[in-house]
Amino acid sequence: MQIELDGKIFNVFITRKSIKNMYLKVKADGLYISCNRLVPKSMILSFIEDNEKMIVEADKRLQKKEQKKEEFYYLGKKYDVIILNTVSKIEFIDDTVYVKNKTYLNTFLKNEAERIFNERVKVCYNLFEENIPFPKVLIGKMTRKWGYCNKKQELIKLNFELIKYSIDELDYVIIHELCHLLEFNHSPRFWKYVRKYKPDYKKNQQVLKEE
Repeated sequence: MQIELDGKIFNVFITRKSIKNMYLKVKADGLYISCNRLVPKSMILSFIEDNEKMIVEADKRLQKKEQKKEEFYYLGKKYDVIILNTVSKIEFIDDTVYVKNKTYLNTFLKNEAERIFNERVKVCYNLFEENIPFPKVLIGKMTRKWGYCNKKQELIKLNFELIKYSIDELDYVIIHELCHLLEFNHSPRFWKYVRKYKPDYKKNQQVLKEE
């Protein structure tokens, strides 16, 4: 089944279950609907149309994210990539990165993430007036989160993809996770700590959400 919204054709995947409510998820390959077995097609279409604005906005964010995966970003800046056998490994000149082969691009980003993330954790940690343990830092791929804190093990995990964003966004995520060492929740008290060390954090949230 397909539906046109804002000039774009969306594939619609329907899963019928023994549930009362109808749910909608926007993914890169289409719209996923979960509903009761007795819900007619007409009601599903009306439900989608009623949520058109949300669907279109979510799809734009997804498409932007997919596009970013195919392009080369480093610390919030996009670079054109030129493969050049004469360079030793990698060179940045203005808006262009010259690299021996594309495989090294990912190696470069991994090495930089290890170096920069650990440096920024130290910088952000030193901002704190409260007594918190210096955390162990893990870096890895995460599909739904930019960061993660394990208070008991005194560690934070940072999403590798943050190397593609600016230092400002990286610092926000680090401060967010360090604040969880004080408040392991998202209570008003927790956000008070975040605001204390990153007053403009909502700007960073918006950038990370949109991307």
